[in-house]
Amino acid sequence: MSTVLITGASRGIGRELVRQYAASGWQVIAVARNSADLQAISPLITVHTLDVTDRPAVHALAATLRGQAIDVLIANAGIYGSTPGGLGAIDYASWEAVLRTNVLAPASFAEAFADNLAASERRLFAVISSGMGSIAETSGGCYAYRSSKAAVNMVVRNLALDWQPRGIRAVALCPGWVKTDMGGPHAELTPEQSVTGLRAVIETIDDARSGRSFSWNGREVPW
Repeated sequence: MSTVLITGASRGIGRELVRQYAASGWQVIAVARNSADLQAISPLITVHTLDVTDRPAVHALAATLRGQAIDVLIANAGIYGSTPGGLGAIDYASWEAVLRTNVLAPASFAEAFADNLAASERRLFAVISSGMGSIAETSGGCYAYRSSKAAVNMVVRNLALDWQPRGIRAVALCPGWVKTDMGGPHAELTPEQSVTGLRAVIETIDDARSGRSFSWNGREVPW
C-alpha cells in the first residue's frame, strides 16, 4: 500500500487531497493544526495535530514515524498574509509569518522526512506553490505571498538537485485559483477539480520532471 503525508490537511485543498488519496486506497498521514474530524473520512487516515512552523514538533513527528516509508509528501500548508500587502501598506510581521509557513516549514519537512521518502518506491516531495511565485509571469503587488512562493520554488529546485544521489524527486505544484478560504467563492475551480488535476500531475513526475513547476492542468509554470 502506498503512503502519502499531507500537511495543511484540515481544509480546502489539503482536505480534498486527504479524501481523494484515501478513496484511492492510499494510507494517508494527515498533518494539521485543527484535525478534529479528519479521522472520520476513512480508516486509512492517521491524524497528527501540529503547527508546521513548530520545527521541534516536526522533528518529533519524524522520530515517531522513523522507519515508515512515505511515497509522496505533499507540503500543502500555506497562508496568504495580510492584505493588500502592496507598497505603502506592507505588514512586515505578517510577511515574516508567511515566510515561516510557506518556505521554512516545507524545508523543515524535507529535512525531517528525507529518510522516509528515500525508503519508499515513489520518493516524491511536492510543494503546493502558486503561479504567483513565477518571476516571469508576475503582475506586481502581493509582496509577501509572491516572494514566499518564489522562495519555496528555489527550495524545490535545490532539493531536486541535492537529492539526486538518493533518487528522491521534488516538484512545485500550482493548484490554480480554487474555491477555498484563501481563493474565495468566485474562484475558477472546486477543490475536487484542482486536486484531481494535481494528482494526475504527481503521477507524471519522474527524474526528468523533477525540480520543475507544474500547474494542476499539466502546464509547466516558468520560474
